[in-house]
Amino acid sequence: MQSYTIGQAARLLGVSPDTARRWADAGRITTHRDEAGRRLVHGRDLAAFSVELARSGPTEEGTPYTSARNAFPGIVTAIKLGDVAAQVEIQAGPHRLVSLLTREAVEELGLEVGMEATARVKSTNVHIDRV
Repeated sequence: MQSYTIGQAARLLGVSPDTARRWADAGRITTHRDEAGRRLVHGRDLAAFSVELARSGPTEEGTPYTSARNAFPGIVTAIKLGDVAAQVEIQAGPHRLVSLLTREAVEELGLEVGMEATARVKSTNVHIDRV
């Protein structure tokens, strides 16, 4: 399973690394240490926390998460696979983006819950880029 450093988690959540550290110290984000002593967050834990955080409102820093050129870097929070089609949800800061695409595309990208991905929005279409 993919894990994220505190800095990477902060970027995906749309907050500063200091805020993410405070949340980890307070037990809001579950972390573990790697062999180098760095604090890491499991991707699935970060995905669940990002959904919870988005439901609770704006970030502590009071600024909404924005993206340049309609690219929303975030974390995959849900994947629903059908026989032919699939639905992928990405939480990018306070933004929840949902993309309908083929099952084959999800499999080719190797998408999993907890994985970092970028949703690109053009008009009414949402495209997913694996990071």
